[in-house]
Amino acid sequence: MFEDRFEGKLAHGWTWLRENPGAWRVRDGALEIRIEPGNAQTVINALVRQAPDRREGKYAVEVTVTMVHLTQQYEQAGITWYTDGKPVFKLVKELVDGELRIIPGHKPMDAETVQLRLVVDGEQWTAQYRPGATGEFLTAAEGTLPPPGDDQVSIQGYHGPPDAERWVRFENFRILRLDR
Repeated sequence: MFEDRFEGKLAHGWTWLRENPGAWRVRDGALEIRIEPGNAQTVINALVRQAPDRREGKYAVEVTVTMVHLTQQYEQAGITWYTDGKPVFKLVKELVDGELRIIPGHKPMDAETVQLRLVVDGEQWTAQYRPGATGEFLTAAEGTLPPPGDDQVSIQGYHGPPDAERWVRFENFRILRLDR
């Protein structure tokens, strides 16, 4: 349905939420975003695009995320779901109490690189991940989204340290139609 391999520039259809132009770049087949201080309501450099209509079938949103040397409590990066302009769900790699986790589900994650996969089927979601971006997808958690509205999906990171420059790499973003 959509793919961005970040080859030299962003694909058509993306918009920025609170863009800081000096804190993102496209290079070597990846989008790199500096993880800045903030939270879900104030995230800087959230790259957002319209999500497919959930009433038209099941699909998956996938992206490969590489983060290293996390030190800040709740420092994170991954996929965030927005409905009517508000963040309502996230699937991220996050530092929680000194341990790297896949949220939701609090699954341990020690790999620097992880492929995240959000499966959306109407109001149902399944959060999946693949450590090292290889092997079978593992399920972290399942749940429900609010009724369809103005749905958007983003890739973003936040809760970065104010005194260190930390970058996250996003590769191979895609939205795939899945068989029912």
